[in-house]
Amino acid sequence: MEVRNIFKLSLSNLRANPLRSFLTMLGLIIGIGSVVLIISLGAGAQALIISQVNSLGSNLVGVLPGASDEKGPPASVFGIQVKTLVNDDVKALLNDSRTQHLVAASGYAQGKAPMVYDNQELGAGTFMGVEASYPEVENVKFKAGRFFTREEDAGLARVAVVGYRVAQDLWAGDDPLGKTFKIKRELFRVIGVLEPRGRVGFSNLDNYVFIPLNTAQKILLGQRHLSLIRGRVDKAENIEITVAGIKEVLRDRHNISSAEEDDFSVRNAADAVELLRTVTDAFKFFLAAIAAISLLVGGIGIMNIMLVAVTERYREIGLRKAVGAKQANIQNQFLLETLVVTGIGSVIGILGGAAISGLVTIIARALGYDWVFIVSWSSIILAVSVGLIIGLLFGFYPARRAAKLDPITALRYE
Repeated sequence: MEVRNIFKLSLSNLRANPLRSFLTMLGLIIGIGSVVLIISLGAGAQALIISQVNSLGSNLVGVLPGASDEKGPPASVFGIQVKTLVNDDVKALLNDSRTQHLVAASGYAQGKAPMVYDNQELGAGTFMGVEASYPEVENVKFKAGRFFTREEDAGLARVAVVGYRVAQDLWAGDDPLGKTFKIKRELFRVIGVLEPRGRVGFSNLDNYVFIPLNTAQKILLGQRHLSLIRGRVDKAENIEITVAGIKEVLRDRHNISSAEEDDFSVRNAADAVELLRTVTDAFKFFLAAIAAISLLVGGIGIMNIMLVAVTERYREIGLRKAVGAKQANIQNQFLLETLVVTGIGSVIGILGGAAISGLVTIIARALGYDWVFIVSWSSIILAVSVGLIIGLLFGFYPARRAAKLDPITALRYE
């Protein structure tokens, strides 16, 4: 029987039992759709995070408290409080010849507290204590007002620069400049409003309130240590030498004699991007592998239905053998029918996975994320290939069973 005729016969059998055909393909559709969806969402999330890190600048260097493996995050990333970095470390880095390419740096101290203006409470807002050099480090732009000065930082001034979303939430479109609001029980005067900056990772920078570092540490947090240090290098090509210099300076200050004893971790933007790519790739393919387990369920379902189809078509098989069809012809017929089922199921799964990924993209963008819709050809090829392999593996036994039927027994079957 020609391939074209077998294909037509397969479609005819599918149309004859549409519900059974759909249920046969359902497991495969779910499996293929899940693989495509997870790979697509993983690629979109990866692109989002990496673009956010890159948006901060390729010549940024970060110092986090706590040691870590070169390929892994430090303990502070997991919420473990480490107190090894202090304000004087920032001054030392800016004044040492070994870090001469460091053009600006700031210490950071983060906290959460209720923020209230005119009896309207923002809830547990995030405030970030930073130094006056912060705009030089992160290249922020102002919608209105200014940033605080070194003198205001040293004098424990109660001044604040608010993110775009905070200004909208607390002042509802009014001009917040010059107005006062409370962080905990302290009154702060707004001196600046930042342009929208969007999200970086899981944080929305527009929801931050920036206050002088010394004020944050001594008035609100009661601490001396820093959450992190971030600095800007003059040129991207000088990052490597600057990272080495930072390590030397901090080891001298912390009385550390070898790298194994480091109580800090130094990362640059390129390291962060590579680390994020590695982690997201591993997570993405791990989830895809779990989703692919449902393909086995789909394959078993296909095999069961094809066995039923063989039983229902005993007389057809016997008749074909009686008129000269060989075992190979019968086997190829049922194998091709199985591949048609898996092929249609794969296409529906791919379209379904892509549609759900597109819906997630729309929702993510509505929530303010610059999400990218990505369905790569590699994921489609992988899904189709796996679907065809499942069809061949689980369709072989029913096809082989049909091919070995005795024609006389098959013709007598009722």
